[in-house]
Amino acid sequence: MNRKSLLSMFAVILGLIAGAILMALIGNNPIDGYSYLVKGGVMSIERIGNTIATAAPLILTGLSVAFAFRTGLFNIGTPGQMLFGGFCATAIGLTVDLPQIVLVPLMVLVGIISGALLAVIPGVLKAKFNVHEVVSTIMMNWIAYWIVFYAIPAYFKGESIETESRALSEGVTLKINALSNIFEGSFINAGVLLAIGAVILVWFILEKTVLGYELKAVGFNRHGAEYAGMPVNRNIILSMMISGALSGLAGVIQYAGNTNAIQIGVMPSQGFDGIAVALLAANSPLGVLFSAIFFGLLYTGRGFMSAMTGIPPEIADTIISIIIYFAATSVIVDKVLDNFSRKRKLKKENLKTEKEKEVV
Repeated sequence: MNRKSLLSMFAVILGLIAGAILMALIGNNPIDGYSYLVKGGVMSIERIGNTIATAAPLILTGLSVAFAFRTGLFNIGTPGQMLFGGFCATAIGLTVDLPQIVLVPLMVLVGIISGALLAVIPGVLKAKFNVHEVVSTIMMNWIAYWIVFYAIPAYFKGESIETESRALSEGVTLKINALSNIFEGSFINAGVLLAIGAVILVWFILEKTVLGYELKAVGFNRHGAEYAGMPVNRNIILSMMISGALSGLAGVIQYAGNTNAIQIGVMPSQGFDGIAVALLAANSPLGVLFSAIFFGLLYTGRGFMSAMTGIPPEIADTIISIIIYFAATSVIVDKVLDNFSRKRKLKKENLKTEKEKEVV
């Protein structure tokens, strides 16, 4: 186990300790609280399926943020890209009349493209005018939010619930009855398979392709990559598009898999939580998979914990927030340790050189 993994585990432990202290302060038993929190996520086959399904969008948003980090960018536009990708996929599902075997893949493709297109503008602004992507992606979040806010009531308003879009029929969702039956009626769906496939694909791109090497090189040293003849501007735009595409796919999984409608006026929290997933995973694609499952367990189990013990479900959100802070701090700690190791190594080499001179 490398140092980054140890630091991530340390962040989780500190977060859980802080959560235990909060539970104790409000007069609850932390052992009971965590016991029911875990049981709420894994006490039955159905709950395990729900935990995995809940983790699926987090896997994609975590991958989106991690991919951008690995290529020197900070994509904080994942919520908007997720919302816009899910909206465009839902719009196709509600308006296009095609056989299910064609329509569902089309919805997935449209969601991916929509997320990528929403990320193009920040990518171009970064590449051509050096506009910081944090600012531009935040602005794009709100552009996506207001587009969906006005478009749903105008064209896709729900018949029974005014605050939601019309519901997708079961035939145009990612639901697979055989998979749901295996998990005893869970809302697990094909989105889980898409998320796992994305993990493998992102790992392969970053670690086994020339494109991945160039994208990481641009992130590590833009001017050095440009001097080496790499197409820096193209790679920045492409990196943002891939990151946005992953978030768009997360939206398809959330709104056409875990649910079948879009709530009006709600920015998906999974987009912001993807930052926490990526930080905890130290931007590793495989680490994102396990990190997202951990967060999925917290989300699924918090309601059961609250029902059985009276502990507010917000405690789970607080634990997540604390883990984020410690995970972010662990990055700083890792850099400090690296600097300390280098200085120590340099000092040893200097001492060795001085001794060799004395011998001579």
